[in-house]
Amino acid sequence: MMDAAPRRGRGRPTRTQTEAGPATRDRILAAAREEFSERGYEKTSVRGIAKSAGVDSALVHHYFGTKEQVFEAAIEVAFAPALDAPEKIVEGPLDGVGERLTRFVLGIWENPTSRTPLLAIVRSAVNNDTAAAVFRRLVAAQLLRRIAGRLDVPDAELRAELAAAQLVGVAMLRYVIKVEPLASADVERIVTRVAPVVQGHLTNP
Repeated sequence: MMDAAPRRGRGRPTRTQTEAGPATRDRILAAAREEFSERGYEKTSVRGIAKSAGVDSALVHHYFGTKEQVFEAAIEVAFAPALDAPEKIVEGPLDGVGERLTRFVLGIWENPTSRTPLLAIVRSAVNNDTAAAVFRRLVAAQLLRRIAGRLDVPDAELRAELAAAQLVGVAMLRYVIKVEPLASADVERIVTRVAPVVQGHLTNP
């Protein structure tokens, strides 16, 4: 009887695994977004992500490191559309920046493709301090500070954060908690009501 092949212990992935390249990395990210969306940060594990992606846990660690780093990488993909947001929002007269920002944020939430990873982010951030810290870091660096840097007003960062708080609150009630009648209201009606408030935070004296 032949001896069974020795099992590879935890540690560095095999050469065959690492040669899988970008396709494997993308599959891990997709699995991570799905796991975080369904289970939240607290109940998601690197082992669960690896199982969902059909790879060894060591490969997840090889590409991303810790669970926090996997979470941050998954969030960055979801926030990719926001990277160009400030340029799109501030072009044109400042008296329309509130409406442009409101339409941009609600537009991301209205899109089913971007809504799923956003739900994972919000649910995880609400229930876990580590996830919340990652969320704050990405929001501050990639969106709020870039918007604030283009506002020629006092307390620009505070104003941008207040505007964001207004929009995050609407998104929480409409898309996460699904409070009626907000959850089923026409998005244009919401923009009409919310945009002036966001505008006030950003530019009013």
